Amino acid sequence: MVYSRTEIEDFLNRKLYQVEKPGRYIGGELNQIEKDWDSVQTHVALVFPDIYDIGTSNLGLPILYESLNQRDDVLAERSFAPWSDMEALMREHKLPLYSLESKSALSAFDIVGLSIPYETLYTNTLNVLDLANIPLRSAERTRQHPLIIAGGQSTYNPEPLAPFIDAFIIGEGEDLIHEIVDIVQVWRKTDQDRTALLRQLSSLWGLYVPAFYEPEYAADGTLTKIQKTEPTAADIIKKRFVPELPGGPTHPIVPSVDVVHNRIAVEIMRGCSRGCRFCHAGAVNRPVREKSVDQIVETIDAALQNTGYEEVSLLSLSSSDYTHIVELVDRLSQKFEGKNLTISLPSLRIESLSIDLLEKLKTGRKSGFTIAPEAATERMRRVINKPISSEMLLETVREIFSRGWLTIKLYFMIGHPLETIEDVQAIADLCKAVRAEGRKIAGKRIMVKAGVSTFIPKPQTPFQWAAIDDPEQVKLKQDLLRKQVSGSGLKLNWSNPQETQLESWLSRGDRRMADVIEIAWRNGAKFDAWKEFFNFEIWQKAFAEAGLDPDFYASRQRGKDEIFPWDHIHSGVRKSYLWTEFEKSQRGEYREDCRKQCYACGVLPMFNDLRAQHPGDKWKCPEVQAEAIE
Repeated sequence: MVYSRTEIEDFLNRKLYQVEKPGRYIGGELNQIEKDWDSVQTHVALVFPDIYDIGTSNLGLPILYESLNQRDDVLAERSFAPWSDMEALMREHKLPLYSLESKSALSAFDIVGLSIPYETLYTNTLNVLDLANIPLRSAERTRQHPLIIAGGQSTYNPEPLAPFIDAFIIGEGEDLIHEIVDIVQVWRKTDQDRTALLRQLSSLWGLYVPAFYEPEYAADGTLTKIQKTEPTAADIIKKRFVPELPGGPTHPIVPSVDVVHNRIAVEIMRGCSRGCRFCHAGAVNRPVREKSVDQIVETIDAALQNTGYEEVSLLSLSSSDYTHIVELVDRLSQKFEGKNLTISLPSLRIESLSIDLLEKLKTGRKSGFTIAPEAATERMRRVINKPISSEMLLETVREIFSRGWLTIKLYFMIGHPLETIEDVQAIADLCKAVRAEGRKIAGKRIMVKAGVSTFIPKPQTPFQWAAIDDPEQVKLKQDLLRKQVSGSGLKLNWSNPQETQLESWLSRGDRRMADVIEIAWRNGAKFDAWKEFFNFEIWQKAFAEAGLDPDFYASRQRGKDEIFPWDHIHSGVRKSYLWTEFEKSQRGEYREDCRKQCYACGVLPMFNDLRAQHPGDKWKCPEVQAEAIE
């Protein structure tokens, strides 16, 4: 059955009472943008393949939503993955996945753009395409189907999803999405086939069309090369940069149900110069770019007037590293004095957390204060390039507790191949030391929450050559922490070792992993990031059916010259630089913050290339203050 927009609306009016949180599926929120479908040339569906409650809090989607809808010739609408009760209802009645604004089936759009920030959304991505009645594999689609594009942090290794996606945005899509729309508009006026469209798209800087690349493997399963099959396609796909960050949405949608982060979120800077060797976001989001204080204040002022929110979150990989953070918080406090505005900085670094900043923040409503030591011994800090001392941490928490905060959240990581049991014991000891400092100041009211994740050697980072820890060893380390980080004033959260394995397989997989993902999905895998849905056995069986060994992808250390599935994707940081950092980690050597000195990671040459194509001062690299050295 083919549903019209009117029939979809009628179905929702009759059936939504049967599902939990109907507000997830009806749209109509404050600041939703509606346009006349028939009067607009190009229709774009922006899809987050998780439920509304999660996807609405994603920062990338509203940026593209507002930007695209500023064009008179483009309509952009939203869609999210339905929860299991709604999916069952949709499948029973063959209702297609639709957009919230006009209730149009996704298959009716010209472009479907998927935001995929983490790998455990891969099966949801297939589920979304299937619910939309769009063929799963790119090769099966015709001119009548939407162009399927994807972007997000997980797509810096696009190969596991390559057969399902027509084109990947590598890097930042604020400008690139408009160039894609322009090409699709011209192509729609011709009678050319889908391959002609993909060929034109492959000429765009930062766009990867996997149909034009074919992997070749050695007898031992490793890659020998990625063979280009289209002469006009690029040999290396270079990440797309946005030279000047957009101000941010000034009319953010106010959700109709409670969501994960129900507040105004404003990006204040992008990128990080610290060089933590495990951090994927820090590696691929270089260089650092900062918004001006005036730009941020103006965006927040407009968003507050257009929403009625009373909380604003200043987002970046490290908000306290923002050059003018004290001035910004001071300006916001003065401008919105008496309006009960709460300012939160969810990502702070001990190294740049100043007394002045704490003084500015202490007047707002106090929830938890979050800092991320990651490691508790000097040896492991040198391995991961996290140059802080335990005494620095304790001095910081003393300042935090003395200003009225009662809860401190500490984030640690276990499972690195060079880690010892003594390093794990030190995490427990440090948590107890933090509790002791808090009790000296505020008594037994304080709470120390420790979140302990498990190391995953992510692509495009210095640790991409490393192996994951043995799952049994991880369990032993977690058992130690569960016994030690317990009692009054202490709370521990930890990651499931099996979920860590899955994320390792998906993040480090090659194109053969696509079969595993599809088999797992057909056998019921979806919402893999949700504990109530995660099923490790399904994935084990999928590997067996596909004839692949999961340990090949996660449990072995790579050689220096091994070809990775993502080697043809250039994140801006050269592979040789990453190897140098990997060697430094093995020797336990720090690398200083690259705002102090440029270490020739590779970002500068890429910016020079962009300058040549797009002349203008806006392409100056803010990080490069000194002559590059090797």
